[in-house]
Amino acid sequence: MCGFISIMAPEGHDVITDVLSGLLAIQHRGQDAAGAVTFGDKFQAKKGLGLVREVFQQKHLSRLKGHLGVGHVRYPTVGGGDDTDVQPFWIDFPMGIAMAHNGNVTNFHELKRDYFPRRDVRLASSCDLEAVLYVFAAKLIETRASNNGCTAEEVATAVAEVFEKVKGAYSVVGTVAGAGMFAFRDPFGIKPAVFGERDGPDGKSYAVASESVVLDVAGFQRVRDLDAGELLWIGNDRQPRFIQVGQQPHRPCIFEYIYFARPDSVIDGVSVYEARLRLGEVLAEKWRTTGLEIDAVIPVPESSRTAAQTMAETLGVPYREGFVKNRYVGRTFIMPNDKERQESVRQKLNPIRMEFEGKRVLILDDSIVRGNTSRQIVKIARQMGAKKVYLASYSPPLLHPCPYGVDMATKREFIASGKTERELCEEIGCDHLVYQDIDQMVRAIQEVRHDRREFCKACFTGEYPTGDVTEQMLSDIECDRLAAR
Repeated sequence: MCGFISIMAPEGHDVITDVLSGLLAIQHRGQDAAGAVTFGDKFQAKKGLGLVREVFQQKHLSRLKGHLGVGHVRYPTVGGGDDTDVQPFWIDFPMGIAMAHNGNVTNFHELKRDYFPRRDVRLASSCDLEAVLYVFAAKLIETRASNNGCTAEEVATAVAEVFEKVKGAYSVVGTVAGAGMFAFRDPFGIKPAVFGERDGPDGKSYAVASESVVLDVAGFQRVRDLDAGELLWIGNDRQPRFIQVGQQPHRPCIFEYIYFARPDSVIDGVSVYEARLRLGEVLAEKWRTTGLEIDAVIPVPESSRTAAQTMAETLGVPYREGFVKNRYVGRTFIMPNDKERQESVRQKLNPIRMEFEGKRVLILDDSIVRGNTSRQIVKIARQMGAKKVYLASYSPPLLHPCPYGVDMATKREFIASGKTERELCEEIGCDHLVYQDIDQMVRAIQEVRHDRREFCKACFTGEYPTGDVTEQMLSDIECDRLAAR
């Protein structure tokens, strides 16, 4: 779960301010590192570990000149905390290409062991984007007809080569020096990518980002999402061209609507805010079947607030803010190890005693992964004098590792794995626990879009849409993640 933005402005205009504005809007997607690469007459870059505001200073803005730019915020799935893994990546020879991505290459270890050594390619990092960049660049260099830029068809050929050689889920943005800007989604479109444009006195500017909120903040009008397996190319003629390269069914990640994306984003035509409203409504109907009475619905801020509001309305009970969030503590879900997650929960959430004391409270969270946050929250509620502490999740039990770029635990770490509901209640410490049903979750989001589109929901079902995920791949990824902690 990383975040990116790529911008192409009219020549003579610098894009770095808009790039950084966009990165600030998606800082929630990665707090490990940030970087940007611009191109005017040459590539200029600044990358580093930390938040956007920590990595970039005013002196960097004056150096990062150019009308083409790519920015990225990262949290690591493949690779560790080394600054050599910070995106974007670029090459200067024999042609300039800069690139960033969101996702995960599932056959990265296979490529490192076999594909690249046979071609005398030595990767300089442990970041899987490097594999995408080299496969793309090698094919583009091989097929381009002249040394003066490249054509949309040549870029499409390079993307087709990536789809053939590089497996997994990834949305990619990038620039070709002096030639244009490109973006593409993997054949199943698991990771999001949205295209926008902005009118100006000297012509249009174009942008592609991980979430529509990035476009909003940077002043771009959302045009549409890239389709699964689709390439966007904007060359020197400044005319956007969309080319369908992959031919697989679209399976966007359902967890974007549950947790990852900001509520003010629209992803693949679905308002994240509306999706969470509906998820709260359908979970309320399931809660009614328990027959348990409650005095209030309390969200775990921030992602659960929207669903908690409609859950409370549907149940006819008050919605209450029982926790105050310290906004200067990172998202516990994407913290690098359990110790940091556990220690941060109490620092991040401070309770309001009057909302718990003597009450039967239903605490709503977006998901329950390892159970660290849930245990701490229930403990806090009891310390505040709650009469009963119930827990609900508006997503189903997480049971399967995600190889597509989400560090949501290894098989052994999922708290719901192999446990009954009663056992989970005992382990978490709550009086009752309710999960969303998978079918209810899918239907709720489908109803917002008014279609029957399917999603990637492998973390709940274990059914991986790409069809090429092996136990060896999962083992390789698990080893990487455990080594990085």
